[in-house]
Amino acid sequence: MPSQRIEFPGSQGAMLAGRLDTPDSTPRAWAIFAHCFTCSKDSKAAAFIARALAEAGFGALRFDFTGLGDSGGDFANTHFSSNVDDLVHAADWLRSEHGAPSLLIGHSLGGAAVLAAAHRVPDCVAVATLGAPFDPVHVTHQFGEGLELIQTQGQATVQLAGRPFTIKREFLEDLTGQAQADRIRNLGRPLLVLHAPLDATVSIDNAHQLFATAQHPKSLISLDGADHLLTRMADARFAASMIAAWASRYLPPLNA
Repeated sequence: MPSQRIEFPGSQGAMLAGRLDTPDSTPRAWAIFAHCFTCSKDSKAAAFIARALAEAGFGALRFDFTGLGDSGGDFANTHFSSNVDDLVHAADWLRSEHGAPSLLIGHSLGGAAVLAAAHRVPDCVAVATLGAPFDPVHVTHQFGEGLELIQTQGQATVQLAGRPFTIKREFLEDLTGQAQADRIRNLGRPLLVLHAPLDATVSIDNAHQLFATAQHPKSLISLDGADHLLTRMADARFAASMIAAWASRYLPPLNA
């Protein structure tokens, strides 16, 4: 399946790096994949799912948020709202260059971001989340003792996935100001929640809250045996196949 490196301007003016995975024929629909917190477009989950979607006939754009992966900008100056803005910029670029972004998919905090961005992407007809927290503030559980330092000193360097990241107080303030429950309740689009029952990073309770808060149509699929990061190809490909089959119900029928 073809895979093309692309760039587009992000919400803070820096160029964001992305990769476009496409089927051999004209895509049935276009999807955007938002990666997990401090991950990248090249994480196993992002790569496996995008490629599997391409095999299922979808075009998939995966990209690095500002300050991460191959994208420009300073991660320390980003926050949840800037990630949402980056998503909207990605949708604008995809719409302009290739086609309407019909499907938004987000992994972990990226799942929270697509839920927040959906109302700003009018072409979006369906949303899918994988291992997503109900409330974006959940990500602060990863900061450990650094959380108090951020609150008292204004910023701190925390270790995430073995790498140092500078987190500022503004990041925390932005998280606590999100009206995520209202966004989920008023999503106005079909929602697919995929979650591993034994997810040790974002507990299954978050999936229950998401599902209970969302309006119909909504679906919940268990990623039994998967880890939070979907590091096994089989788990990621299963998730992609479920997303493709589910989303097809909300897309125009294939030509005979």
